[in-house]
Amino acid sequence: MIETADEFVRLRNSQDPQECRRAADEASVQVWTEVVDRFPAERVGVVRNRTVPLAVLETLIEDPGTRVRFLVAMKRKLSPVLLERLAHDADESVRLRVALHGNTSEETLEPLRRDPWSEVRAAVEDRLGAGPR
Repeated sequence: MIETADEFVRLRNSQDPQECRRAADEASVQVWTEVVDRFPAERVGVVRNRTVPLAVLETLIEDPGTRVRFLVAMKRKLSPVLLERLAHDADESVRLRVALHGNTSEETLEPLRRDPWSEVRAAVEDRLGAGPR
């Protein structure tokens, strides 16, 4: 288990492959929150950790970095509620990930049928078919 934010950063940036693999270990919500707050450049690493709790991902939905939000939108464990929030993202790539996500509800997909980006619209059509508009 990763015990501190500093330990996570050290493991992520280590030249030792064994230490780098340890960056995939679990940590408490408090540790993840501290990493997010103190080390903005490590937010991608936080999202990539398979054990990161939904509570932390929920805060990262509002991250200023498109890459962070995109990676959050790819997480399999996202709830329909969090996907609904991401469906309104300013970045088209994030909205596309929402349209492709298996946990996205039909209620969230319906408004994406009218998305400005044709790729998002096409993904929704593939998921829902030619149902109501």
